[in-house]
Amino acid sequence: MSPKAGLDLNTILAAATEIVDTDGVHALTLATLAKKLKIRPPSLYNHVDGLQGLQKALALYGLEELYKRLSQAAIGRSKDEAVHAISKAYMSFARAHPGLYEATLWANADVHDIDFNRISSKIVDLVVQVLHAYELEDEEAIHASRGLRSILHGFASLEQKNGFGIPIDLDVSISLLINTFLAGIHKMKSQSIKNHPK
Repeated sequence: MSPKAGLDLNTILAAATEIVDTDGVHALTLATLAKKLKIRPPSLYNHVDGLQGLQKALALYGLEELYKRLSQAAIGRSKDEAVHAISKAYMSFARAHPGLYEATLWANADVHDIDFNRISSKIVDLVVQVLHAYELEDEEAIHASRGLRSILHGFASLEQKNGFGIPIDLDVSISLLINTFLAGIHKMKSQSIKNHPK
């Protein structure tokens, strides 16, 4: 096969996203990607550093896309409305791109990677900024953001693995779960006021 005209990293990542969303992250190989793009596998090395480089690029792309969804959802909203909005955006992304969402977890492979830390920090900072509206202290906001991430990732992962067998609306379940989380945030704030009166 002759090299495909106009091949660039964006085209490669779009094709890789289609593969992982359809067949799962383990289906992504240089061979399957090259076949989809109708090129020879060596041509990919002009754009990515082998399979590991491709996985990293896809993870970064997925995290950037997730950040875009979350930041757009947060615009013009605050407190409970903002938390619900970014939660819906998170779940929507995970549902629309199950493979790409799972691919973002490759970012955890190297905690010292500058690129991963940059985009991960942007996501954390966004969530912490939303939670600062509750006047939580810095560490409290970090703890709360970890809690929210755990809820959303846990729910999304279980849903993707068909872990919820009972036919009851999953959107209602996650909404109730977020409301429970928010009730805890409000309690944290009230306790903080009691312990540190002005």
